Amino acid sequence: MGLRWRRRPTANGARTGGTAADRRPGEAAPARRRGHWAGPRLLALVALLVLVVLRAVDPAPLRVLRTRTFDIYQQIKPRAVVSRPVTIVDIDERSLATLGQWPWPRTLIAELITTVFEQGATLVAFDIVFAEPDRTSPGRVAKATPNLDPYTRARLRALPSNSAVLAEAMALGPVVVGQGVIPAYHEDYRGPVATPSVALIGQDPRPWMRHYGPVLANVPEIDAAAAGRGVFVVEGEDDGMVRRVPMVINAAGTLWPSLSTEILRVATGNTTIGIRARAPSGDAAAAGRGIEGLIVRPHFIPTDELGRLWVYFSHHDPDKYLSAVDVLEGRFDPDRIAGRLVILGTSAVGLLDIKTTPVDTFLPGVEVHAQVIEALVDGATLTRPRLTDAGELALAFGFGLVMIVLVPLLGATWTLGLLVVGMGGAFAGSWVAFADYRLLTDPVFPSFVALVMYIGLNYANHAREEAEKRRVRAAFSHYMAPAMVERLVADPSRLRLGGEMRELTLMFCDIRGFTTLSEQFDAEGLTRLINGFLTPMTEVILSHQGTIDKYMGDCIMAFWNAPLDDPDHALHATQAALAMLAALEDLNGRLEREAAEENRPFLPIRIGIGLNTGEVCVGNMGSEQRFDYSVLGDDVNLASRLEGQCKTYGVPLVVGERTAAALAGRMPLLELDQIQVKGKTRPVRVFTVLDDEAAPDAPDVRALIGAQETLLNAYRCRDWDAAEAALADCRRLAGPRAVDLRSLHDLYATRVAAFRAAPPGDDWDGVFVMREK
Repeated sequence: MGLRWRRRPTANGARTGGTAADRRPGEAAPARRRGHWAGPRLLALVALLVLVVLRAVDPAPLRVLRTRTFDIYQQIKPRAVVSRPVTIVDIDERSLATLGQWPWPRTLIAELITTVFEQGATLVAFDIVFAEPDRTSPGRVAKATPNLDPYTRARLRALPSNSAVLAEAMALGPVVVGQGVIPAYHEDYRGPVATPSVALIGQDPRPWMRHYGPVLANVPEIDAAAAGRGVFVVEGEDDGMVRRVPMVINAAGTLWPSLSTEILRVATGNTTIGIRARAPSGDAAAAGRGIEGLIVRPHFIPTDELGRLWVYFSHHDPDKYLSAVDVLEGRFDPDRIAGRLVILGTSAVGLLDIKTTPVDTFLPGVEVHAQVIEALVDGATLTRPRLTDAGELALAFGFGLVMIVLVPLLGATWTLGLLVVGMGGAFAGSWVAFADYRLLTDPVFPSFVALVMYIGLNYANHAREEAEKRRVRAAFSHYMAPAMVERLVADPSRLRLGGEMRELTLMFCDIRGFTTLSEQFDAEGLTRLINGFLTPMTEVILSHQGTIDKYMGDCIMAFWNAPLDDPDHALHATQAALAMLAALEDLNGRLEREAAEENRPFLPIRIGIGLNTGEVCVGNMGSEQRFDYSVLGDDVNLASRLEGQCKTYGVPLVVGERTAAALAGRMPLLELDQIQVKGKTRPVRVFTVLDDEAAPDAPDVRALIGAQETLLNAYRCRDWDAAEAALADCRRLAGPRAVDLRSLHDLYATRVAAFRAAPPGDDWDGVFVMREK
């Protein structure tokens, strides 16, 4: 008699089966958890630095995103109109329809100016440039008319030109003329008759400003009569929206005031416009370059480094406008001109001076100048301090670092709350800065950085978790039932790497007489037989919440209560063993039919199953290169020894003492013997299960168990007569059962006869010592 743990090779010499886990899912150690985040944190830090550099470069998409935020602020809270210092005399569609197409004779413009000054206008400005002679002037008409009589031609040539008439009308009050810019000098270029009156305070800002071509001046008569000259350059930004207006222009190396700036200078009686650079002369420590602002006393015009003013727009105001034809015909309220600055411009679409602003899709360019002057007079200008960019970069970097630090520590839910609070604070602070202090600060980029870090880190964590779940599924899908695998996937922390001590129920299942059986098959047939046996046995084990440890040729090793908790592991293991025996009957039926079809002898498969419950070490065990999720301990060896005793006692299932204790009252257990396996000194009681369908308290079951107890007690007390009588009762009560007990009874009959003939020594305690595995 012997107990053995067989590792039988297959026909081709290879060992069948696999492992429960080759990898390390669900690492529990703190260092391992920190290691999970090392890579994502490093990548997030690199991404953060890239974003900061990108913001420092400030490409067009970022600028548009930032300025669109400022647009929304203005749409929510446009500038309130406090005063109306400007009236626009509008060359509108009705005026063009009445007075003819543009350009009009300058005598008509002179009439407009005369009327406006007579009604008390403080100043008149032209959002128009008169760069060419008027083709309707008398002298040009005389020259262009070939058949004109000499007298009339002489009289026409003696009359003043239309430009001269306009210049005479301009003497009625201060007039600021507009000037354009052209791409480059040309052969007939004519510059202005006067240079701008600007004074630099600090550094020369021209190297940092945008360079325009030379100024396109008015004809000399008009230019000489002007009280001021301003350049009108109103350009859209990257998306075509007008948000900033240059208040000073670098035209061919000369600094010229814009039309709005010059109107303000002339209206306030200043002779010079001060341009304050970023750092006063000699202050080398001051940060920044370019323009800080313009001084037109008593006003200070804050600008960006390029000399542009952020315009705080109000909605289009029709009350600012007077139609030019109404002014010429006297159909207007004089109070709308008296004491005001008057700008002559156009809202006619055909004259191509329509702009898009944050609050209006179609706004005449002349009203942009008017709104700039209104905002300056009312002190309602927008500013974006020079350190704002640096502050936003610092805030973005800080937001990103906070996410990099806290997402791994607090998890997605808590950091989402912090993210919402942080982003909400950024937007709320930006709004308060705009609404209360008219400061433009960008909440979008810092919030975007924090959001990218949050999403990126959580995506990395999600990807890692998904990869870990895939590893767990790959590692255990062939060793555990799908439902148990999904439970393990949902909580990989149930795995304990490196081994932990816990109570398991262990199973060894082996084919009896495998050598004889294998002689009937070639290598291919034997492989098919083994696979045909292992497959249904594995299905039964997995369906009863078991975990396959390994296959060893024709032997299956499995266990219960790991990696998932199973409080009823002993019961589930026993139920699995009984179900395996039932499945074996179906398998033998199929194999018998196949043998008959192939006209070969049929040998049924017989198996032995050993179950034992005990404290063992379970976890990933192996080398640095390969890990097996397996078990180790004395109780594992005992389970293997018990499987070998199935042949000794002639039963298909042998159950250890602790397993039997867990099954007491729930399974019909029959004690087989008290044995000492090889290599152990402590004896153990071994049992079998009579029948999975038999109730433990059924009368026939209780009678058989009672007779067996009587047999064992008499046997251990050396009462051979009582033992033989009890054995007779056992044979009578055993009857036809699923578990054939005849071999067991024959074993005890042989022992009793042997001990009667040669009684054991005085130190015999009824324990049968196994000499073999």
